[in-house]
Amino acid sequence: MSQTPTTSRSELHVHEGPEGRITRLVIMGPQGVGKGTQAARLAETFGIVAISTGDIFRANIGGDTELGRTAKAFIEKGDLVPDEVTNAMVRDRLGQPDVVDGFLLDGYPRNAAQVAELDTILADLGWELDGVIELTADRDELMARLAKRAEEEGRTDDTPEGIRKRLEIYDAETAPLTAAYAERGLLAEVDGVGEISDVTDRIVTSLAAQLG
Repeated sequence: MSQTPTTSRSELHVHEGPEGRITRLVIMGPQGVGKGTQAARLAETFGIVAISTGDIFRANIGGDTELGRTAKAFIEKGDLVPDEVTNAMVRDRLGQPDVVDGFLLDGYPRNAAQVAELDTILADLGWELDGVIELTADRDELMARLAKRAEEEGRTDDTPEGIRKRLEIYDAETAPLTAAYAERGLLAEVDGVGEISDVTDRIVTSLAAQLG
């Protein structure tokens, strides 16, 4: 049976209390800041689905969907998957039944065009975002974390130069998007350094304060 989602940020969806209003979220932050770990914890806290673009791509490619085949063709040629393919995958995922009670997007949107497309997707569904989390850490901390991860995983291609370049790309392309969300009163900027549980607590507290 289909459900009609409520559309206002001020209405309760999941739990009583401030956290009950927070059901449609985006998490942003540079590589190594801990987005995946926090996404899983927040999904459990708010009773919503954590959705990463990596998961969406793997599901489509593994399921041999038309979108998956299209994406795979670009990947195999060493090309970037076009926004329209990624957008279509996200639209399809957000239209599935398990997302009705809420979601946390990790890895999307990554550029201004995707921000606009996400607005369109949500408007078509009769929804709006409740909040955008930006996890932060200073560059030295990120470099140290990523170097350690590369060593533990045996990723010889993850050189300091390569790591630095990816962080610079994030700063240039993705970080400016948070300014747009800040203007809408949606942004919760949270220090991503510290114990995992402490960071989670900071995020929940910041979101509750941001949304009043």
